Amino acid sequence: MPAALALTEQVVLVTGGARGLGAAISRAFLREGARVVVNYHRSRDAALSLQQEVGPERALALQADVTDPAAVAAMVVAAQSHFGTAVTTVVNNALVDFAFDGDARPHGETIAWERFERQFEGSVRGALNTLKAAVPGMRAQGRGRVINIGTNLVQNPVVPYHDYTASKAALLALTRTMAADLGPDGITVNMVSGGLLRVTDASAATPDAVFDFIAQATPLRQVTTPEEFADAIVFFASPWARAITGQNLVVDGGLVKD
Repeated sequence: MPAALALTEQVVLVTGGARGLGAAISRAFLREGARVVVNYHRSRDAALSLQQEVGPERALALQADVTDPAAVAAMVVAAQSHFGTAVTTVVNNALVDFAFDGDARPHGETIAWERFERQFEGSVRGALNTLKAAVPGMRAQGRGRVINIGTNLVQNPVVPYHDYTASKAALLALTRTMAADLGPDGITVNMVSGGLLRVTDASAATPDAVFDFIAQATPLRQVTTPEEFADAIVFFASPWARAITGQNLVVDGGLVKD
């Protein structure tokens, strides 16, 4: 089996990579010398701004709705053409129209099934689409990395985000089945799960009192930042994680033990 690629040799696709946590992930990989495909759906200006920060030889902004398999396949082809090599690493970060506004969320007796469908489309179908598009290139190289973004609400469902949490639980199951399926090809599949991050666009609706409560409940007495979370994702793409697959790492300051 070929040796694991150094971060400087990798082409990393970050879905939803232009804003919030996605931007932190994109910047973390750029900081380590990787080439990054900054995928976006509607955030064109933010994606192009990231590309302009480092130049098109390091970052490439590409539009695609991750729920559209044809659009995702075209994005992966465009990335390979631009960088001259296949995508080596996929970070499934895109989040479909969700705000972490606990007080406004519907409870079990009122939530509509359509909310579940929307989140499953984004989290599970989106990840499956990127995996299907990128795996042939990874398999040809005999190595690859897939890193899915999860949530500690699967282990600690303290807020009734039923649709979001159920979709991430399904994504965790897909992480583990795909790890077993793709392991013989030298492709690792892992998940990094966080709690509420301070602060992203999705968590902007969260009151300060909630952040303070979470901070006091963690051993570190602080809420994890997007930058801290992104560093754990970089680890799973690095050569040091070459023997780790099918795992879920919770990065939330020690609040939840998986």
